[in-house]
Amino acid sequence: MVDDIQYVTQDKLEALESELKELKTNTIPLIAKRIDEARQMGDLSENAEYHAAREEMGWAQGRSREIQHILDHVSVFRGQSSTSKNKSVTIGSTIVVQSNGKEKEFTIVGAQEADPINGLISNESPLGQAFLGKEKGASVEVKVPAGVQVYTVLDIK
Repeated sequence: MVDDIQYVTQDKLEALESELKELKTNTIPLIAKRIDEARQMGDLSENAEYHAAREEMGWAQGRSREIQHILDHVSVFRGQSSTSKNKSVTIGSTIVVQSNGKEKEFTIVGAQEADPINGLISNESPLGQAFLGKEKGASVEVKVPAGVQVYTVLDIK
């Protein structure tokens, strides 16, 4: 399914692979050992260590499945090269936009790397989707919780 593609940078791909390896080789086995040790203490209904370890195991296994899903559907992007003409906004583009008289800079990234406070917006977000495919000079209307915002693309880096 095309909609399930997970766009990441090479650095993020390596970080996810490392996290998955850590979960599978260290974290999950250690939690399993804690669960086994807690079971041996007897009455599980009042064993706080057992219940805490089970919760941690659920989280670790869930995170492991989530990372595996991302890796199974990953597409690595390198951003735009400085020699390309940067005619339209794509994943990896850094854009300068103007809205309400203020200039802002955004980089369009995959959902796994989104950090809106630092200007990294997901290609899946309403704002990111609105910019994709637009060219320098284009005006974009985006419905946000505060209402409709109009952005003008000033530059595509």
